Amino acid sequence: MDTVAAAQFNEDMKPLLEHADKQIVLGCERLEYISSTGLRLFLVLRKTVEQKGGSLVIYRINEELKNIFSITGFLNLFDIRS
Repeated sequence: MDTVAAAQFNEDMKPLLEHADKQIVLGCERLEYISSTGLRLFLVLRKTVEQKGGSLVIYRINEELKNIFSITGFLNLFDIRS
């Protein structure tokens, strides 16, 4: 998710944010790269979901992204599942 794709993801998140009081599941099996902008959008989604009492689950990130999430401390912030 580079900066251009992050802009589209931001638009795609709007309906999710309206229902952030529910469980939101993101399947990331096709996500091969994430920029700092993409990471920020994940944080925005997480914060909004938690404030509304919902939950966010991220499924199937690859090992390279797990490493990025680990380095940035995101592994401790998100519910990441295989």
